[in-house]
Amino acid sequence: MHPLARLTTLALGCALLSAAQADTLKKVADSNKITVAYRESSVPFSYLAGSTKAVGFAVDLTDAIVEAVKKKVGKPGLEVGTMAVTSQNRIPLLQNGTIDLECGSTTNNTARGKDVDFAINHFYTGTRLLVKKSSNIKNYADLAGKPVASTTGTTNAQVIRKYSQDNNLAMNLVLGKDHDDSLLLVQSDRAVAFAMDDILLFGLMANSKDPASLEVVADALQVEPYACMLRKNDPAFKALVDGVITDAMKSGAFERLYTKWFVSPIPPKGINLNLPMSQQLRDNLTAFSDKPAM
Repeated sequence: MHPLARLTTLALGCALLSAAQADTLKKVADSNKITVAYRESSVPFSYLAGSTKAVGFAVDLTDAIVEAVKKKVGKPGLEVGTMAVTSQNRIPLLQNGTIDLECGSTTNNTARGKDVDFAINHFYTGTRLLVKKSSNIKNYADLAGKPVASTTGTTNAQVIRKYSQDNNLAMNLVLGKDHDDSLLLVQSDRAVAFAMDDILLFGLMANSKDPASLEVVADALQVEPYACMLRKNDPAFKALVDGVITDAMKSGAFERLYTKWFVSPIPPKGINLNLPMSQQLRDNLTAFSDKPAM
């Protein structure tokens, strides 16, 4: 075979392989297994509550999607695998086929949209600060020259770093491998604040050993949507996932799910976050937008 022809054949083979890898429903049907991701400390979306089984708003969404997949591929006994992921490894594990779906606290933005696709947005949040009340830190200017925690692989780490640079605050950014680690940096006084999505901060604070000693301060730096994450260029699977979320939004099931996790007592301590649905999310109950943050 001519070298050029061989190269063309190889390129075509790689393209076909790539297309096959992006067909999640076929992959699931052929292997008789779907593997879904969970987070260990993204309260109340996906977290461990005193056991090895994750619970949360995004976990319930995941379960509904898995049921729809079982019906779609005609395999009611489909094996369901679960895998803990972090902010740093969630995208690579999705891309290489280790996991098939990630619903947690992942921001849908244009940078990530180059590597993965996102379903309809299911939450809106923004970066704020978790601090000890005794620190007397109330806003971002108070962080000048001080150690500030965030979590590796998050948009929040990028946002707070840029804010520090743009405002000449010379913050010392200290990164935890997951949200529990970042919280511990504040609790152990290795950082004066934890910059993260406000809803995650409220959840972490509610489930901490001493919630009364902590508070969430400062205005949100930006509004970011959360969405389930899928492999790139897989329209059939995206249509299924979007369909599950759209149907839930139309039927009222989504609002009931929101009530369960955001305005009701949640495990493990039975604390109520008392967070009414934002106007952005309420609008998306009819808009069904998957528009990313910029």
